[in-house]
Amino acid sequence: MDFNATLNSIFVEEKDIPDEYRLPTQIHQREYLSNGVMKTWDGPVHEVFSPVCVRTPDGLQRVLIGSYPVCTAAEAGESLDAAVAAYNNGRGEWPTMSVAERIQRVEKFTGMMIEEKEVIVKLIMWEIGKSYADSAKEFDRTVEYIYATIDSLKNLDRDSSRFEIVEGIAAQVRRSPLGVVLCMGPFNYPLNETFTTLIPALIMGNTILFKPPKFGTLLHYPLQAAFRDCFPAGVVNVIYGRGNAIVPGLMQSGKINVLTLIGSSKVANELKKSHPKVNRLRAVLGLDAKNAAIVTPHADLSLAVKEIITGSLSFNGQRCTALKIVWVHRSIADDFLKLLNEGIAALKFGMPWEKGVALTPLPETNKIDYLNECIADARGFGADVVNVNGGMSEGSFFYPAVVYPVSKQMKLYDEEQFGPIVPVVPFDDLEETIEYLIESTHGQQVSIFSNNAEEVASLIDPLVNQVSRVNINSQCQRGPDVFPFTGRKDSAEGTLSVPDAIRAFSIRSLVAFKMNDANKQLINEIVHDDTSNFLSTKFIF
Repeated sequence: MDFNATLNSIFVEEKDIPDEYRLPTQIHQREYLSNGVMKTWDGPVHEVFSPVCVRTPDGLQRVLIGSYPVCTAAEAGESLDAAVAAYNNGRGEWPTMSVAERIQRVEKFTGMMIEEKEVIVKLIMWEIGKSYADSAKEFDRTVEYIYATIDSLKNLDRDSSRFEIVEGIAAQVRRSPLGVVLCMGPFNYPLNETFTTLIPALIMGNTILFKPPKFGTLLHYPLQAAFRDCFPAGVVNVIYGRGNAIVPGLMQSGKINVLTLIGSSKVANELKKSHPKVNRLRAVLGLDAKNAAIVTPHADLSLAVKEIITGSLSFNGQRCTALKIVWVHRSIADDFLKLLNEGIAALKFGMPWEKGVALTPLPETNKIDYLNECIADARGFGADVVNVNGGMSEGSFFYPAVVYPVSKQMKLYDEEQFGPIVPVVPFDDLEETIEYLIESTHGQQVSIFSNNAEEVASLIDPLVNQVSRVNINSQCQRGPDVFPFTGRKDSAEGTLSVPDAIRAFSIRSLVAFKMNDANKQLINEIVHDDTSNFLSTKFIF
């Protein structure tokens, strides 16, 4: 059987899809959460086709799994007004609520979210083609992140439940919300990455406008009733529609206080510029990345190859933290490529419900054409695909391609391919790798593979000033979630981690007073009678 036939054989007829991985029914969403109610929608809708194709008499066809509303700027504006009213200049029920009660509401929501796990995990798998195992892992990690956020906020509030006295002035310092947050997550981690911004923004007392990603939209529908039931009206609003049709108007209104986006720097720049008072806008952005691996002659090649395969091809390379270019010293390039190609050949590919599958279909309909353009461009400048069957495709599936030798003239040298291509660049001097990272417009992470302490040290010192995380003998990654996650240059704005996120969506505020008898009596009365949620010495356990 030739490889095209092999690729074709991974797709099955609809009747052969295992029952335990099927969606109970197609999900045709005709309502959305706005101002505390599920509003009915009878306008245009967008049909959702899975990256999973099935065999039909007419060839391979993507499976229709549902549809969702395509609302307009008018509906988005109504939701914005609801969020603004719920915040009410910081006087609304949610922003003035005690930290303990906000935590209780988020805990209630999390319990309701867990009840929807089965359908959400299946929707992640069907909507973006992520393996079932990784889809379940994404759900579980999101729940863990929510509970870690709650614990972090409790610790922060405990530290804030006391008065500081300096130079005869006493003060209580706490964190206050910022206002209305526009939250837009990515398709590659449509639940986890979205909630790493949405939940901290919410729990800190902000009101939310949430636009689901283009792929991974339907999976948020089962959670909207929980948002409605757990939070006051207008606190969480889910907006639908074409991004370029509804988002610019929201920004131009000047009513958005925080923009949180995980996507492209070009889009982020355009949105920020459209806000009439940029100095009032806080941005928390996860943007482009072109993370590099540097493999020196002193590397453990087996370890380096294992980490690079995982780092470059997990979820088909569709991760901002993926390794998207590999620098290998010319003296070991042949040995490295041999091991890399063998490792990729051993990866299981197929449908996302298959046990142990590592490579699955791609959700973006035009992605394979783009990847083929990148390969054609590289070939035009003297590189080639050097792994067996690399770059072959069938339906929505693209087999990983190792492209070598990549040089400065090629797209793959600078562009973030965000897919299963592994560009490999030979180098003779480590200074070449440092210069690449200096000149790059991206600055998220880098991975160094070497067992020579002097060599690693010589790379650490210049590279920590170019990227925000240097990984030694391991792939680039976000976790653990308590570690700072950010980037330099066009790769990020703001810092996320469990403790950093609750700070990113809030600002320090304080109540201060001179330590005289009248003020002491006044403050003691407020604290004793529990008449202020801010000025309080309550201790959250």
